[in-house]
Amino acid sequence: MRRTVFNEDHEAFRETIRAFIEAEVVPVYDEWFAAGQAPRDFYYKLGELGIFGINVPEEFGGAGLESHKFEAVLYEETARAGVQFGGSGVHVLLALPYIKMLATDEQKKRYLPKFVSGEEMWAIAMTEPGTGSDLAGMKSTAKLSEDGTHYVLNGAKTFITGGVHADRVIVCARTAAPTAEDRRHGISLFAVDTKSEGYSVGRKLDKLGLKTSDTAELAFVDVKVPVEDLLGEENKGFYYLGHNLASERWGIAFGAYAQAKAAVRFAKQYVQERTVFGKPVAHFQNTKFELAACQAEVDAAEAVADRATEALDAGELTPAEAASAKLFCTEVAHRVIDRCLQLHGGYGYMNEYPIARLYADNRVNRIYGGTSEIMKSIIAKDMGL
Repeated sequence: MRRTVFNEDHEAFRETIRAFIEAEVVPVYDEWFAAGQAPRDFYYKLGELGIFGINVPEEFGGAGLESHKFEAVLYEETARAGVQFGGSGVHVLLALPYIKMLATDEQKKRYLPKFVSGEEMWAIAMTEPGTGSDLAGMKSTAKLSEDGTHYVLNGAKTFITGGVHADRVIVCARTAAPTAEDRRHGISLFAVDTKSEGYSVGRKLDKLGLKTSDTAELAFVDVKVPVEDLLGEENKGFYYLGHNLASERWGIAFGAYAQAKAAVRFAKQYVQERTVFGKPVAHFQNTKFELAACQAEVDAAEAVADRATEALDAGELTPAEAASAKLFCTEVAHRVIDRCLQLHGGYGYMNEYPIARLYADNRVNRIYGGTSEIMKSIIAKDMGL
């Protein structure tokens, strides 16, 4: 089936990214994996390549495009090579939409040029120890000083992807108590400079997968945040967080589809090269049937992912549609990657093979951005159930 989601510009971008990965990432990726993070200077290379500025207005050093299709190409090419770009996905997919939506002109002039170059890497800090997905239950506070020049931030966050290398973090904190009618009231967003006194990075968390993506615990003790770094209006943070969930879930859905597609590629290559009982594993009927079934699932996930991409670019992707795409693509990836690992036999359990790393990396897709169970609840509500 012919895809229509990409044009010549996207394919030219694909060639550039593929060459970059082969030259700059593949030769050193094992070192990143062992270290548990990509080196900080790698993000400057991404900035030079223009990765961070695709959706940033030209006046701030970006390309001025309003499309997620180049991000989609990135998902496909990193998965194809069995690598990741560290924590940079959060920088673009999660942090940038908040800057574009909420920042004043003055803030954009301060933030975006450094964002584009990679001089300032961004992360977002929502989850707190003990609260999980219940963002309304967050305890971190930001109290306005008596002279009105700054907020005093106190609290802790966990599971913060990109948190080790981040230069600025969008921190969600309470500026007012929740009301009896609305637990979500009173949350505000701040662009916090990580060099601020009282800001500290705790443990770099040891995850099952996504080993090259630095994930950390953060702590704030009387951190002074200038009022000029408040994003949007006070107490409306929960609404802002909900506004960008569709694009976040699209990213997880498309990334999961790309991983499933890569898994089939890895398995096909392996079974053609590996011999058992004097024959290539690909010769056996079970192998052919397993890969054929996986390919059919990938084809379906590709159609769903592409449709969601077009809807997102058109500004028409609804929360329920994003939830449906995430649920379907992540569940497909779970099944396909597991079956492709099985075809590798014992070698599929070895981290030197990309299928093993992919298996571990993929597992979180059904958890973060909203669990599969949450996605089902959203879809059911949209159905009127």
